[in-house]
Amino acid sequence: MSLWHKFAALAALLAMLMLSGARAPTRAGAAKLTPRVTLWVWERPEDLRFLDSDNVGVAFLSGSVYLDLQPVVSPRLQPLRVGEHTPVTAVVRLENTKSTPAVFSDEYRHQLADQIVGLSAASQVSALQIDFDATHSQQDFYRSLINDVRGRLPASMPLSITALSSWCMGDDWLSGLPISEAVPMLFRMGPDRAAILQSLAWGQDFRQPLCRTSVGVSTDEPWPAPLPAALLGRHVYVFHPRAWTQQSFAAVQRRLQP
Repeated sequence: MSLWHKFAALAALLAMLMLSGARAPTRAGAAKLTPRVTLWVWERPEDLRFLDSDNVGVAFLSGSVYLDLQPVVSPRLQPLRVGEHTPVTAVVRLENTKSTPAVFSDEYRHQLADQIVGLSAASQVSALQIDFDATHSQQDFYRSLINDVRGRLPASMPLSITALSSWCMGDDWLSGLPISEAVPMLFRMGPDRAAILQSLAWGQDFRQPLCRTSVGVSTDEPWPAPLPAALLGRHVYVFHPRAWTQQSFAAVQRRLQP
């Protein structure tokens, strides 16, 4: 067994241990229905057993891969506890570094795809999401990577990505990707924030169809006010900069009321 395969097996075992309180694995061929709301859970100890509903999902950071001269995996080290009925998505974050190659080889891309899939191999995980702020020059590479990852997953396992709002409004490079959704991030948007939120307030939808089924918001930034009718009923992903509690989740539920 190669060093990489030994590491992938160890990372998968660690991920299973992190999902304490979960039932037997449901990864292959048993994806749950898309929940109404999904809570993003980052690298901190989290106990979300108070949810225990198939209408509220958890998308947890299962690990990061740093795009150095060779991709470097940093698996999740913090415990995560969820109820047995909670739909669980593994999120893999890709990070550029000072040594990120200007051009990626096929070998680099294939290794990275293996690592991403390895980080999703945990008990109760029924979907995979990639989080990568690809630069313009990296978009062709990212398209090929997404296709590689899709080909390594069970056909029944949904694959999604997070998306800069500008990708959804103006760029067209997402078209044709084999993903279930591209989640437009309506927070940490930078200088385009005001224009994008104004367009949504006027009733305009995202130009890219893959961006029209979900939306990402954060509890520590203003949401579109009022929440545009076009966004109501979509799959809402919510980021919280601290550990989730029953109180913080209840606050999200109140904000999602029509």
